[in-house]
Amino acid sequence: MKTAILNNKMIHINRLSRENFQSLYEDGKKGYLHCPACNEKVRFYLGIDQEPHFYHILHSNHSCQDIDIPHAPQETVEYEERDGFRIPKSRTITSVKEPETNVKLAQAVKNIPPFSPLTLSQPNYPFSYLNRLADSGITLDSDQANAVSRIDGPLLVLAGAGSGKTRVLTTRTAFMIQEKNIDPKSIMLVTFTAKAAAEMKERLSHYPNMERRQIQQIVSGTFHSLFYRILSFHAPEKWTSDKLLSKGWQREQMIKQAGRTMNLDEKEFAYDLALQQIGYWKNSLISHDKVRPESSWEEKVVQLYTQYERAKENDGLFDFDDMLTGCYTLFQHDSVLLENYQNRFQYFLIDEFQDINKVQYELMKMLSAKSKNVCAVGDDDQSIYAFRGSDPQYLLDFEKDFPHAEVVALKQNYRSVHEIVSTANQVIVQNKKRRAKKMNAHFSDNKPPTLFYPYDEEEEATSIVTDIQEKISAGFEPKDFAILFRTNTGSRAVFERLVNSSLPFRIDQDVESFYERFIVRSMLSFLQLSLNEDDKGAMINILPALFMKQTIIKDLMAESILKDCSMLECLKYVKTGFAFQESKLKKVIPVIRSITHLSPLLAMETIEKELGLHDFIKKRGNEGNKMEKGSDDLKDLKVAAKNFKTIHEFLDHSEHMKAMNKEIKQLSKKNQQAITLSTIHRAKGLEYKVVYIIGSVDGSLPHDHALEAYRNGDFSPIEEERRLMYVAITRAMEHLYISIPEKRRGKKAYPSRFLSPLTRMSSSKR
Repeated sequence: MKTAILNNKMIHINRLSRENFQSLYEDGKKGYLHCPACNEKVRFYLGIDQEPHFYHILHSNHSCQDIDIPHAPQETVEYEERDGFRIPKSRTITSVKEPETNVKLAQAVKNIPPFSPLTLSQPNYPFSYLNRLADSGITLDSDQANAVSRIDGPLLVLAGAGSGKTRVLTTRTAFMIQEKNIDPKSIMLVTFTAKAAAEMKERLSHYPNMERRQIQQIVSGTFHSLFYRILSFHAPEKWTSDKLLSKGWQREQMIKQAGRTMNLDEKEFAYDLALQQIGYWKNSLISHDKVRPESSWEEKVVQLYTQYERAKENDGLFDFDDMLTGCYTLFQHDSVLLENYQNRFQYFLIDEFQDINKVQYELMKMLSAKSKNVCAVGDDDQSIYAFRGSDPQYLLDFEKDFPHAEVVALKQNYRSVHEIVSTANQVIVQNKKRRAKKMNAHFSDNKPPTLFYPYDEEEEATSIVTDIQEKISAGFEPKDFAILFRTNTGSRAVFERLVNSSLPFRIDQDVESFYERFIVRSMLSFLQLSLNEDDKGAMINILPALFMKQTIIKDLMAESILKDCSMLECLKYVKTGFAFQESKLKKVIPVIRSITHLSPLLAMETIEKELGLHDFIKKRGNEGNKMEKGSDDLKDLKVAAKNFKTIHEFLDHSEHMKAMNKEIKQLSKKNQQAITLSTIHRAKGLEYKVVYIIGSVDGSLPHDHALEAYRNGDFSPIEEERRLMYVAITRAMEHLYISIPEKRRGKKAYPSRFLSPLTRMSSSKR
């Protein structure tokens, strides 16, 4: 049905502005919509596979028909000329056709080539152990067998998404021990997570003839754990675990202490990003005295870096990055010790080689300099950690550092259907700086991925939750779904929609509530003060936005008692010594009082305009942070505010969402049978039956910072963003949905440039 009754007024979907669809959906949930034929309650459908429509709640097979709504009459006026003047001649009322709202329907990805299944014959390997494995159900395709059996010399295994790299690594390890009689103590297996190392050892325990003693003798673990073992063995008094800064807050506390000597305000300076930058320099083997800062922000971070390193040295402390740089320095200064380890370890297997950084790469080159038996397994198309110092160039240049290296490409994808693999191929082939390869799927389901076009973030979230509910009704489980996004702020709307559904979902432990973000919290505090002028917490939060120090709060509290007035009103008594600033503080009082009865959206726009927050937002939001701008946070907050009529309702909503964020985090620790809400970075290495990629528009994916770099002639960030899209696509096993909202943060959005190969055919037909 296209028609319904709302507030005793007949409405037609095609004559409503698209921006009203979400509120119409909410009206239906509240029971405000009725069928024009039978007067029963109806709801408004916003999903993916069907176009928007009204439907009956109680009787799905209801046969009510739409009632035609006549177009609104319009008065027409004819004119005649009299003495040089145009004078109305007569008035008529005619019915004119109103412009209709056209909803762009979801479409399938184009250019999917025909599926050619790979014919796998009964394997007959030239190695007895591989045949024994096949008899036990562990089979390899020809490329995998090739990667497993080439033991001597350097080998690069290009393991595309879903190509079975873990099977290759574990089988190669068992093959070396069982077929080649290699001492397991001479094998070093390096992974990027402890979980991956444990999983490989667990798999090995199920391989024929593999004894637990042999598995335990293999030296395996993450880069940090392996090299920390070496450090703690040779200098136990220096590298004891009680001297490790293992918690993020410990490192942040030390760097903030250094920041106080530089008069850096804790509420304004992005210390978390400073620590990330310091980690990047350390992993790139750039000491604090060798940094060449490229901005005033980096100049401050270099000073923090210097003081941070000195403070650790004075207290005999170390952090995780020091485990790698410390071992690198140890080997550089003790050639005898290095040679001992070169003699002990003869074979090196490195997982996720595309994620390796400079210090990790140099350490592996040092250790393997004698034997040259390095097996590096990775995929340059999945290199997405440049911000941590990872560089796919090490994989691309492998043969330069390891002459005569062989390269084996695993081209068969066993995870995803042909239609998803082909979509991923179309996207990633646009990158120029990569090893040429094309993945092939093992099976097909004749269902191409879907591109869908919600109006904005709110409708996007509703459409996805509706689709998940439909699929669960058809037999899917919550754990089958993942909703992926570029940055955490992009998840705000879908988080809220899931909270208000009965669906179980999980989020990452490190994700803060959107409403806890600094700029968001500041703006909400202005709204809180409009309802309670003595809200101490709100007053503390707005002081940085007024360029005031936190210490002034005690003066405001004392003045409030002495003058018997609210804390807000006390702002007019503050003396700063600057007439302009004092005048602005006085202006805050009437502005905040004027917004009390406004809608939250209008209230925020009034505060932003009247109090001139742009300078504060620019200073706080942009310093050192390419990814999360304060101005973007404010735009996101305005999108959220559109759904509420009063400030009180909106503030209640924000408090509820903050509480739910904490609760969902706690539940996420235990609840594995839930929908996954994750950044693309966090989802790497995982797989789901159904994946939704949200916000696939320029500015989001690719991110603004990459577009800016591209305009300035730096193509590396845009290629990494395309790899991010590739990683997101290849998480999907059976169904893939890519959302392309028409609006983002209140402005017109343009489809991600990465998707142009997927729509080009349909565009030419139109």
